[in-house]
Amino acid sequence: MKTFSELLKVDSQLKEFLINPLLSKELKKSAIDSVLAKKSANPLTVNLFGVLAENGRMSNIEAVINAFAIIMAAVRGEIVCEVTTAKPLDAAAKKELESSLKAFLQPGQSLQLNLKVDPSIIGGMLASIGDKYIDMSMASKISKFTSLLSQAV
Repeated sequence: MKTFSELLKVDSQLKEFLINPLLSKELKKSAIDSVLAKKSANPLTVNLFGVLAENGRMSNIEAVINAFAIIMAAVRGEIVCEVTTAKPLDAAAKKELESSLKAFLQPGQSLQLNLKVDPSIIGGMLASIGDKYIDMSMASKISKFTSLLSQAV
């Protein structure tokens, strides 16, 4: 599934072909079967995408792949953590962040860290790990203090 997902990101013609509502379902199914056969895909994957094509659900293919990736990460014990900072972290800060976050993991779990940069948070960071969300950004603190000052007046 990862290989097919990457192929869809790279090959825009294939993606447009699959989501085009004017093309027949049979044509899409045969195209998917051909592409996946060349990639030596698992028969279950071929069957899944074939069913999506037969039922006219090819527009949902990315959502299906993403949902499967989330389920498989949970099965493997991977905890996805997304951290947003105002500027890119250097190697030392990234290593310190990873070691701090690993302290929250249980035995058998592994950390999958996704770093993003968003200058609009001004400073600090936003972190989401599993179902927990932490907002330590300067933008939210400034907003909070501005709100408190306007209420006091």
